[in-house]
Amino acid sequence: MSNLTARDRELVALGAAMGSNCVPCIEHHIPESRKIGLTDTEILAAIRHADTIRQVPARKVLEAAERLLSSHPGVAGDDDGGRKTETAWPSGMMADRMAAMMGTPGCSERGQATAHPSPNAKGGCC
Repeated sequence: MSNLTARDRELVALGAAMGSNCVPCIEHHIPESRKIGLTDTEILAAIRHADTIRQVPARKVLEAAERLLSSHPGVAGDDDGGRKTETAWPSGMMADRMAAMMGTPGCSERGQATAHPSPNAKGGCC
């Protein structure tokens, strides 16, 4: 890594922090990035780029899960006539249910808003 500048290393670190969903890493590397001269605009661009990249596998996992569930009779979203209907989850509810299963505080328990600040997000805080 001796060929990488401090700037390069911090940009990589920001991407890795986003990719691993590591809040302490982001909290550490944003100030470090500022110290070595990255502007907030550059930091935000790196974070948004990393977020766009990490959403691809997350979307593919969701698509695979939905595909597997849609082929199974009797799952939520099928009405009595066998016609597929869309089940709408209230914003943040899915995240709260997942948090409960994992034994961590959910969005509403953490007092977070139910909408992402990201323009790409589709509701929910997680």
